[in-house]
Amino acid sequence: MGKAIILRYSEIHLKGNNRNFFESLLIENVKNALSKYAFDFKKTYGRYVISNYDQSQEESIIDKLTKVFGLHSISPAFVVDNDLDKITEAALQLGVTEGTFKVECNRADKTFPMKSFEVAAEIGGRLLSKYHKLVVDIHNPQQIVNIDMRENKKSFVFIKNIPAAGGLPVGCSGKGLLLLSGGIDSPVAGYMMAKRGMKISSIHFHSYPFTSDQAREKVMTLAKELTDYTGKMDVYVVPFTDIQIKIHEECPEEFMITIMRRFMMRISQKIAQKIGAGALITGESLGQVASQTLESINTTNSVATMPVFRPLIGFDKMDIIEISHKIGTYQTSILPYEDCCTVFLPKHPVTKPKLHIIERAEQKLNIDELIEQAIENIELVQL
Repeated sequence: MGKAIILRYSEIHLKGNNRNFFESLLIENVKNALSKYAFDFKKTYGRYVISNYDQSQEESIIDKLTKVFGLHSISPAFVVDNDLDKITEAALQLGVTEGTFKVECNRADKTFPMKSFEVAAEIGGRLLSKYHKLVVDIHNPQQIVNIDMRENKKSFVFIKNIPAAGGLPVGCSGKGLLLLSGGIDSPVAGYMMAKRGMKISSIHFHSYPFTSDQAREKVMTLAKELTDYTGKMDVYVVPFTDIQIKIHEECPEEFMITIMRRFMMRISQKIAQKIGAGALITGESLGQVASQTLESINTTNSVATMPVFRPLIGFDKMDIIEISHKIGTYQTSILPYEDCCTVFLPKHPVTKPKLHIIERAEQKLNIDELIEQAIENIELVQL
């Protein structure tokens, strides 16, 4: 009796003539996610099957697979011949010993002498005779024993149907540059765009010595945690101290956050263009803080000429926190290390900035020179 892991894809089945492109990309992402494991991979009968792996690693392999965007569900299964006795032996290994259950059979092997419902009834009867605490419930069972009899005379026998990440394969929707801070929101924003198939790189603005090396490492940890979903990621670390000092010295205090974010947008767009990214991504949620009012967002956006995606714009904080728990970034995000957005934080930041006033305040700054100096000293970290 062998073991296998069945993979089912998500939205790809809706694709038309481009379906092969999406499937090829998904297969590549699956193999990359499991690069540390030995296994055989086969596409067969509209699904993918992983076999010949170390069964002691099965739980770890499945955990990796649940984070691959494009996969809908995963089932570890026994693999046996299309033979009632061998199918029964496998079914008895599934741990279905009490409670309500039913057996479902898909008989792709049309040469097998029994029909699907007959196989299901026979295997169900054998389980009932073995385990007297079992009760058949075909409408709302607690457990479903699945038998998938394939054309190659082999059957998959399984009970678990583990939800995977869904969405589209990373890389099918172009490339985006995520403005990654040390907070809760931006990692979730990156996750959301990766789920729609976008390849993610990140940019982080670091204000040493006003922000510590621990704050920087916190962001690197967040980026690393995201790679479980996004695959390999480049992180561009921008030295932002000189820009913040200049803003603090030359501009009205209440405009600091707005002007600072406009610099971030300008720098991020230049890096995005350099690396071939087609959009910027932020973790902004409308009205959450002073820099996320409609007026502030419009003022910040005015310096960008490429799309700025804000996948969390309509989420409330609890929605975002729930996702951050789900993807494993929350505990890192709440570590008490400040990022550059909290440096020189004004007591009363403007919440409804007027663009012409902000532009006038910026005239005291040599914008191009400050941006060029920051870009020249960017550090690339590859995760």
